[in-house]
Amino acid sequence: MRVLLVEDDRLLGEGIYAGVQHSGYAVDWVKDGEMAETAIATEPYDLVILDLGLPKKPGLDVLESLRARGDDTPVLILTARDTIDDRVAGLDKGADDYLVKPFDLDELLARLRALARRRSGRASPVLTHGDIVLDPAAHRVEQAGQGVELSPREFAVLQTLLENAGRVLSRSRLEESLYSWKNDIESNAVEVHIHHLRKKLGKGLIRTIRGVGYMVEKRR
Repeated sequence: MRVLLVEDDRLLGEGIYAGVQHSGYAVDWVKDGEMAETAIATEPYDLVILDLGLPKKPGLDVLESLRARGDDTPVLILTARDTIDDRVAGLDKGADDYLVKPFDLDELLARLRALARRRSGRASPVLTHGDIVLDPAAHRVEQAGQGVELSPREFAVLQTLLENAGRVLSRSRLEESLYSWKNDIESNAVEVHIHHLRKKLGKGLIRTIRGVGYMVEKRR
């Protein structure tokens, strides 16, 4: 899952960036409103963490422009403004959630997971597919009740495929969810992760749709 962090405070931004990245997300970090608009217009993000008090263009204006284009990417607002009017203004302009500074990183991560669940249309905090259970909060995968050790990127590929069960995802779509600007992507990286997942969880879990991409069948 790929996240855009928009925060101009260096120390706070470094802390959020490290914590969100450690939780398995690919994170891009920009520090002003104009850079945020450029990033959102050119890259596909699953979530946006948006500060309001930004240089060059205020966060609310960035949010308003995002929604005016019909972009429904979930947005979590971060702000030091804690009045009711400020919260109402942010939510009315299209924010999905609101977190007032200072905040606990664990709460931020829990809210990101909740937004991801809401966007994928599921109520349960865990993903279940047959005998496979993936818990994003605990960063744990079990098969038939037994823990399965996955690398962070294997976990991210599996989570993305399970969240999109029944849909074919291209290699580039998977790469976009796994890698931030700072990462060098090897040409066969996704294929390697898929290969390892099949060895650990069974060959029948992930289908290759030749010339298109990969998918996990939707369970009824």
